[in-house]
Amino acid sequence: MAFSNSHTLISKGTSIVGDIHFSGDLQVEGTVKGNIIVEGGADAKLVVAAKGTVEGEIRVPMVVINGKVIGNVYSGKHVELAAKAVVEGNVHYQLIEMVKGAQVNGALVYGEPPQANKGTGKSADKNQPVDAK
Repeated sequence: MAFSNSHTLISKGTSIVGDIHFSGDLQVEGTVKGNIIVEGGADAKLVVAAKGTVEGEIRVPMVVINGKVIGNVYSGKHVELAAKAVVEGNVHYQLIEMVKGAQVNGALVYGEPPQANKGTGKSADKNQPVDAK
């Protein structure tokens, strides 16, 4: 069966350590310890399933969370927080849908997501402290 977009599944029982750069659709049912970033501003979607966990920053245009995210979420289009969603970090959004039962332990911030500085791995968000190492 052919798909028009790239579809990637991180199944339950799978753990990935490191950043993920993708385009198309990504579904996380396992664990990701690293940042999840869309390449080149492509139109992409991330789904964190009910048993899925992400420990890192998310920078994806469309995000559906029904699992656990420990880190900030930056979405340029749409964020959906389902009933079992737990986000420990700030959620930056343009359009948000939040179902009864979803938890955000951080701030909901409306507006354009800040762009990551190329090559530094640091956020250009002026509201966040930057380590001087």
